[in-house]
Amino acid sequence: MDQNIQFHTKSIKKEQVSKNISNEYIKSLFLMPFNDLIYQAQQVHRSNFDANKVQLSTLLSIKTGGCSEDCAYCPQSARYNTDVENEKILALDKVISAAKAAKESGASRFCMGAAWRSPKQKDLDLVKEMIVEVKKLGLESCATLGMLNQDQTRQLKEVGLDYYNHNLDTSPEFYGDIISTRTYQDRLDTLQNVRDQGIHVCCGGIVGMGENLDERVGLLAELANLTPQPESVPINLLTQVEGTPLFGIDELDHFDFVKTIAAARILMPKSFVRLSAGREKMNEATQALAFLAGANSIFYGEELLTTENPTSEKDQELMKKLGITAI
Repeated sequence: MDQNIQFHTKSIKKEQVSKNISNEYIKSLFLMPFNDLIYQAQQVHRSNFDANKVQLSTLLSIKTGGCSEDCAYCPQSARYNTDVENEKILALDKVISAAKAAKESGASRFCMGAAWRSPKQKDLDLVKEMIVEVKKLGLESCATLGMLNQDQTRQLKEVGLDYYNHNLDTSPEFYGDIISTRTYQDRLDTLQNVRDQGIHVCCGGIVGMGENLDERVGLLAELANLTPQPESVPINLLTQVEGTPLFGIDELDHFDFVKTIAAARILMPKSFVRLSAGREKMNEATQALAFLAGANSIFYGEELLTTENPTSEKDQELMKKLGITAI
């Protein structure tokens, strides 16, 4: 085995991950031969997880469209001309029905997403009811509602929210090319408010938005240096939607996506690394490589907020071929 690979693998196995993981080290992972990178990621993964188990989450859009933000990738922004309509928040009974269906299909976590900059109190009150009902079904609860202040996170903790998702999206250096309506610090502040209440953090980003390697490295550096590291790290491959500013850009090579998964696994050995958006464009071989690289969570169900996702039946077929079972 290469001496450098052996050293880094052993150090991570012993959970001696630096609190200041350098961009230079992260970039060196991307520049490794592909087989060596996957081998190292597999070692780290097997030291911390069952390599043949995957956590299944289902994501439901409880409030779709009409968002005031200008995220360049998002068809739910009111600023862009897409097919996504501005809809009212879902009724409680519809959310409960969707959660029951998710559990019956094998999901263990139910995530609720709303296209808000930040929730109003009347909307937060309804989301709190949803969380209570989801947990009654024996599912883990997760929400992504935009920016939260300290009082809002306290309220979510009181009703038992398990996870809060708030992605960094990209690196600080590239962020201004993607979003202007909220700052990077706004995102970090929400994450801190969530942590202060003892709610698990789900935080990742999107690749394939036109960022270069250094900017992709910068995203992983921000995620890996969060203290503590996120319990769940969704890695999204941009789903291009007509009408959004990023529609028509060059697509990211899938090998670069798999490398991102592998680097995330090495850098965040205890985190669940989730294959999120973009799987509908990946063939089975690409997804199998991503699992080999250390991904051990997927979004499960036919739709992710407003974009397509592989059906549960297709995912079950692939998992059967790979000998993977649900956690």
